[in-house]
Amino acid sequence: MKKVLLSTLAMSVLASAIVADGVTVKSKAGTLKFNGTHYIGFVHKSPDVGNDDDYFETRRNYFQVKAYMKDNTKDYLRITMDTHNGSDGEVNVRLKYAYLYLDNVLLNTGVEMGQVHRPWIDFEEHHGWLYRSIAKTFVEEHSGAHFTNSADKGINFKTKTDNFTSEIGVFNGEGYHGKDNDGENGLSYEWRLTSNLLGTGKKHVHATHDSYADFSFLGQYNTKTLKNDEDFVWYGLHAVYNQPEFLVAAMYVTADEQGTANNSKTGTGYTFNGEYRPTHDWALIGRYDAFEADDGADREEYIAGAAYTYSKNVKFIGNIFHIDKDSNKNDQATDKFMLTAEVKW
Repeated sequence: MKKVLLSTLAMSVLASAIVADGVTVKSKAGTLKFNGTHYIGFVHKSPDVGNDDDYFETRRNYFQVKAYMKDNTKDYLRITMDTHNGSDGEVNVRLKYAYLYLDNVLLNTGVEMGQVHRPWIDFEEHHGWLYRSIAKTFVEEHSGAHFTNSADKGINFKTKTDNFTSEIGVFNGEGYHGKDNDGENGLSYEWRLTSNLLGTGKKHVHATHDSYADFSFLGQYNTKTLKNDEDFVWYGLHAVYNQPEFLVAAMYVTADEQGTANNSKTGTGYTFNGEYRPTHDWALIGRYDAFEADDGADREEYIAGAAYTYSKNVKFIGNIFHIDKDSNKNDQATDKFMLTAEVKW
């Protein structure tokens, strides 16, 4: 915990020094850009697990630096640090992203090299499911499909045109907080192909201001996984329509962890989520996830809540997160009543 506090203090001092009057900051980069994202929350859990029914948490804290090159303002190096609540009660700091981005290395295509975005999750968090502060996306959430996570060591080619975008990459496959096995396991081949039906592919869309309609084919072929030395293959279809008043999105996935019978990752699933915005500052949100696994442990979860945009930097969210009884290893349904402050600067 002391290491986390010292790291956070050092980051804050550095960020303050850069904007302070009369302070000189030297860098070989042309521009340094700093930003942060924080999820601060309170949870009431029922029934309690291990006498842990009411607690405050700093769910996640991200601190990020982008160093833009002097000779090309679209090329940059990015590093993102992430705090994470460990199972032992400690708060840990780990590396989320560390990559070089080179723009337009191919026609309409840039490339990330290092510890990079995987093709799907970041896209969905900016277009379909906008509430990472309360729940991960369906393909990452433990009580959802739980196939993958958002970052890994590898290379990712990102194409953008008005009506088509894609990300195609090759990765280690274990994910940014998984264990690399010194090359003994195979690589993971992953993709997202998206038709941007309203011509918004090149645009950084904002859900409360823009209209967009996207249809995506996504998936990964993970060879020789660390778990059982067999291939794990999954793919899915996703559709989202948004206009300033509301958003609706849906996904279908199918997966096969080859060579293993009655497996918890082999099966099919789907998710629906929506958001209704009666005013510019208020939103009602809902989501339903279901995954039918070959081992019979079907997983379901429901999310319902409301969000209030307090300012450009702060959003408050209150929600109920219900995990159905077959979702938990202890075969018991769980309800979480959550209050969250989502802070970005």
